Amino acid sequence: MTELLLRPLADAFMQVGVYVAVMVALFGWLRWRYGDRATDGLTKHPRLGPLVGALLGVSPGCGGAIILMPLYARGKVSFGTVIAALAATMGDSSWVVIAWNPLFALKIHLLLFAVGLVTGYVVDALGIDPARRGRSVAAEAARVDAPAAPAGLVAAGGPDRGASRRLLGLLPPRVPAAKAFWGLTTPAFAVSVPVVFQMVDPGTLTRAFGGVDPYLALGVLGTFTAVLIFAAGRGRFADDTLETARPQSFRATLRHSAHEASFITVWVAVAYVGWQVFTTTTGFDGSQLALTGLLGVLVGAGIGLIPGCAVQIVFTGLYVSGGLPLPTLVANALSQDGDALIPLAALRRRSALLATVITTIPAAAVGAALLVLL
Repeated sequence: MTELLLRPLADAFMQVGVYVAVMVALFGWLRWRYGDRATDGLTKHPRLGPLVGALLGVSPGCGGAIILMPLYARGKVSFGTVIAALAATMGDSSWVVIAWNPLFALKIHLLLFAVGLVTGYVVDALGIDPARRGRSVAAEAARVDAPAAPAGLVAAGGPDRGASRRLLGLLPPRVPAAKAFWGLTTPAFAVSVPVVFQMVDPGTLTRAFGGVDPYLALGVLGTFTAVLIFAAGRGRFADDTLETARPQSFRATLRHSAHEASFITVWVAVAYVGWQVFTTTTGFDGSQLALTGLLGVLVGAGIGLIPGCAVQIVFTGLYVSGGLPLPTLVANALSQDGDALIPLAALRRRSALLATVITTIPAAAVGAALLVLL
């Protein structure tokens, strides 16, 4: 039971969740502190649009790409800028590869940036923009300036507090979900770093704690807490919104980080446990997987058409677990648009549909090229 269920649950939090939480909080603080500067410069220098779009899109998570969507709806940035951001973004699944292998994550994000940059400039050079005709800047600005908050989410971007208190009744009284999450993440990070980077023998830590494995205990407890927070948010893909793309306070940043990290941890846990159960019961280790070759590339690119991050996180988790080849992962990473497609669809439906189709083209092309090169 430990190796089949508890170990993958612990790995989801200790190998991914704690690092996601720290990095999301860091990027959230940067967005809170400096968020408007890049976009202000972007509207003044439109020719730099795809460059800035690719830079914002390649940043981990969905916040950078989300920031551009209302600017596009207002006519402040080009459609190529949006395409560059959507092609470059790996959404919240980028946290999975960063936590797993930072050097590999750097390489794949550089590739995403390059492809997004080129694709964005090509789209602008071809003059593609489905929203150019009939755009009413004033009307769209009014819609964007007062977006409706999704049901179950507060304006600050966290899950409904009433639902949180009901579903998090197992927590000590007067302990908010975000505080409980960060209270676990801090010691978990301290234990995870030496264990994951093989700086200490896990058995040594177990003996030091009187026979209790701190990695396993903190990991399972952390994933359990993440599940509760995920449930309090009603299992939504994420709480990325136009508001959380620009958090109003560092407290809001920490709350959003706890929710986003919990969301990712849950789906990584689904991938880890599912893969462990599947390989244990069938003996299938991934080498026989049909998602190889050109078929795998096309399937990866096709899955990237699905809006949001949940499926993409699971798909990336399969790669980390050894269940997918690199060309399939790259095709999916380029094709997926993360949560940024959702506000774009609310603001410009035709543009969102065309954008997700356009990003699939370089995804299939680059994935196929990797098949030849590797």
